[in-house]
Amino acid sequence: MADAIVIAIVGAESTGKTTLASALAERLAADTGLAATWVPETLRDWCTARGRTPRRDEQAAIAVEHSARIEAAAARHGIVVCDTTALMTAVYSQLLFGDDSLEPMAITAHRRCTATLLTAIDLPWQGDGLQRDGPHVREPVDTLVRTLLARHGIGHAVVGGEGPARLAAARAACAPLWQAPAAEGPSTAASPLRDRSLCERCGLPDCEHRLRLGKAAT
Repeated sequence: MADAIVIAIVGAESTGKTTLASALAERLAADTGLAATWVPETLRDWCTARGRTPRRDEQAAIAVEHSARIEAAAARHGIVVCDTTALMTAVYSQLLFGDDSLEPMAITAHRRCTATLLTAIDLPWQGDGLQRDGPHVREPVDTLVRTLLARHGIGHAVVGGEGPARLAAARAACAPLWQAPAAEGPSTAASPLRDRSLCERCGLPDCEHRLRLGKAAT
């Protein structure tokens, strides 16, 4: 995994993480010429196979399995785009069960990623079976994700916009990953996605809070 560029996509439900992960991996393969893939969310497979959502005591195993899938993909590819990381399992464990015991493990796993993209909650909410609890949880989840990223000093870029604009925003946010001397190939040494948040409140040039709240942020 040390040689692979691993891009984590995290965020609240129904914010386009899966669609973005698939499209971004395909686009970055074309942009860079590197072997790229994306890792689907393990929780989705888990819920589909069992026809239910996990209990509190089942959360840790799901997080561990997802991290293992990311590791396996990174061993075979130059770029891996992740539809969430163990960080999201920790977030939902805190939100649904009041359990913060997964946070240390999740943060350790997430730090293995090269860059983090946080999907803005500017898309209309859509149901998706067992995967989603409802539009009322998006704000709390978004807040918890931002809190964990800030608490542990994990730099990130917020990605907003609809359709092609969302993909374009993600590509632009990832651009620093490829800004390296040609002889050395892609580098993450000075990536703002790893070293700092682009903005303390949002990270978007066209402020996310304007998109979200319908007014200019102050």
